[in-house]
Amino acid sequence: MSRWKASAIHLSISLVVAAIVVTLLYTLWFPPPYFIAAGAGTLIPLLMGVDIAIGPLLTLLVMRPGKPKRLRRLDLSIIVALQVVAFSYGFHVICLARPVFIVGEVDRLVVVAADQLSDADLAKASRPEYSSRSWGGPRLVGALPPKGDRAFDVAAHAMAGGKDIDQLPEFYVPYEQVFNVLMKHSRPLGQLKPQDARQRAQLAQLENAAASSKRALYFLPLERRDVDYTAIISPDQKQPISVLAIDPWVTPVRK
Repeated sequence: MSRWKASAIHLSISLVVAAIVVTLLYTLWFPPPYFIAAGAGTLIPLLMGVDIAIGPLLTLLVMRPGKPKRLRRLDLSIIVALQVVAFSYGFHVICLARPVFIVGEVDRLVVVAADQLSDADLAKASRPEYSSRSWGGPRLVGALPPKGDRAFDVAAHAMAGGKDIDQLPEFYVPYEQVFNVLMKHSRPLGQLKPQDARQRAQLAQLENAAASSKRALYFLPLERRDVDYTAIISPDQKQPISVLAIDPWVTPVRK
């Protein structure tokens, strides 16, 4: 077998595995509309690139027609082992970064990843369903600020760089309890300021769809770690229907 044929076979197998994994991640861990905001747009291509590149390229380099079968098998075994290790590490990183909660907090939504919640915090969850990290996609919940002395402690801890209520399941409540408050802080789509042609096209598509169905759409900031996105909210569906990579804090200058 030529090295090109061996590399092509290895590439085909890697592509099949990559397609299966991406499909599972897209449908389970990073479902729409949170795919981009959850960081999957960067993590998954990186994982797939490493997985697809390492194996086939190394196979292309080491396979030689005249090399003894024993050495070729040894080479392939080492390559597969390296590929499995690299893939496992990348998959572990994605596992930790997967979104487990979308938290509605006063005037924004916050994407909370698995590695942002400690077991101790989960043990204090206000409800049993909030005491574990989801493996089937993020759960949409709300968070209510504490009262009394606890409010001061949490605020001081958050200001010092600690966790805010979006990462403390003891303050989680059903999303329906915070929806009306969120909508009071939401703004109409016309106040968004897209930065490029692609963003303008996405926004125009949403506005046209809203106009044709005679329903209003609003937006809220959607935060993930240190990156801000825009969540498009439908009052009828009472949840995000789309997420755009537009800075929600920048609004058009009124003339």
